[in-house]
Amino acid sequence: MTRIIVITSGKGGVGKTTVSANLAMALAKIGRQVALVDADFGLRNLDLLLGLENRIVYTAIEVLTRECRLEQALVKDKRHPNLVLLPAAQNRTKDAITPDQMKLLVNALAQKYQYVIIDSPAGIENGFKNAIAPAKEALIVSTPEISSVRDADRVVGLLEAQGIRRTHLIINRIRPAMVKANDMISVEDVQELLAIPLIGVIPDDERVIVSTNRGEPLVLAEKDNASLAAIAFEHIARRLEGEAIEFMDLNAPADSIFDRLRKLLWTKIV
Repeated sequence: MTRIIVITSGKGGVGKTTVSANLAMALAKIGRQVALVDADFGLRNLDLLLGLENRIVYTAIEVLTRECRLEQALVKDKRHPNLVLLPAAQNRTKDAITPDQMKLLVNALAQKYQYVIIDSPAGIENGFKNAIAPAKEALIVSTPEISSVRDADRVVGLLEAQGIRRTHLIINRIRPAMVKANDMISVEDVQELLAIPLIGVIPDDERVIVSTNRGEPLVLAEKDNASLAAIAFEHIARRLEGEAIEFMDLNAPADSIFDRLRKLLWTKIV
């Protein structure tokens, strides 16, 4: 059965699109058929993060106006053929599409793909309503900041009102040193405030900027060169698949973490 997941937050700038791109790629890497939907009409960025901006011919709007078939608008990723992108129209506003039309598009994708991941735009206006309309579950992205947590809490309520009760929390850009110095909210505090199950904790990583500029999701890096953020994304994908994956101890020294990961990988190889 296809899983239709919206990635949202309410607040802009928390890393929703980065999460969407890397999670979709991580699922494709483990053999799942994934359709990634950019619901941010007017301000699309998913194509840039995936390095697919030069391959877009049609968008979701042309599909809805019957100027092309859905298959023609889907942009395939050559690095992982299991992943396709349905781009948003950059020259249209968020009012260019309705929730019913979004349902139509997503339900058509659900006939072929195992996961349909919807990247929600910032805010809780029309773009948000479109993004959540077809969703069956949600991943809520929050950074450990008061304003982000408050907005995420509001979104939890809106999702429940829409009938989406299967929600999980992703805490992005955590800085253990700042948490230890009481300059940042802890993972436990965010969990307590939002009261939804935690599925991922992603450490702050400057390599996200590099990967964005290159159009290469972090999870494409070789295992020996994988950042902690990339490993966190891969763990989220495996937890979605039902695996019981322990959360990384981000308070441990970096060498200690990598030693444990190497041992884990070596054990699997042996």
